Amino acid sequence: MISKKTERANLEKKKGLFTEIGLVVALVFTLAAFEYTKEDLKTNTLMAVRDAQGEEEIIPITRQELQKPPEPPKPKTVIIDLKIVEDDVKLEDNLDFDAFDANQNDAIKIASVIGNKEEEEEDKQVFLIVEDMPSFQGGTIENFRNYIQSTVKYPTIAMENSISGTVYVSFVVNRKGEVASINIVRGVDASLDEAVISALKQAPTWEPGKQRGKPVNVSFSIPVKFILQ
Repeated sequence: MISKKTERANLEKKKGLFTEIGLVVALVFTLAAFEYTKEDLKTNTLMAVRDAQGEEEIIPITRQELQKPPEPPKPKTVIIDLKIVEDDVKLEDNLDFDAFDANQNDAIKIASVIGNKEEEEEDKQVFLIVEDMPSFQGGTIENFRNYIQSTVKYPTIAMENSISGTVYVSFVVNRKGEVASINIVRGVDASLDEAVISALKQAPTWEPGKQRGKPVNVSFSIPVKFILQ
């Protein structure tokens, strides 16, 4: 007996349709699974962030208190005891000058000390040019240089060693006309330098220079030549 199937009951023709429906259903479930996973991840991430924020340690804010400057000491109160006397009490106006230690002699001593200080300051001051320049035996500094050149002695030890040259020396004609503050500006040999210093020390006095009518110290410098013949 042969079984007969109707065209409606034949499923072979609808096989492709069922396959497409199955793919669509599978795709829908796959997309739903992905969406669920994303939502779950977002939820877990948000919870983790909240937990981390909740676990953060809260640092208390402290303020440093400003120290007050120390208070200045209070001034001491001085109590003066005033005694009120009657108007008819007479006060003694006579002063005993013998009780003081100062006298006229002391005043003279103080004046003399002041005068000595002024003289010391004048002695230290040295001029190069003054109104009335010092004079040597009625002449100028050139006369004094010629005098030293003619009186200085050539040291024997320098002659034996053939030492010659020009010694430059500076000095001061002080307020008394004396030659002082001798200094070798540029020397040649110790023996020649010493010969020039010795000649200056033995030189006669000058007529001192004057500034505004007062004798003052005046500085000079001269060359002294030593030539072997």
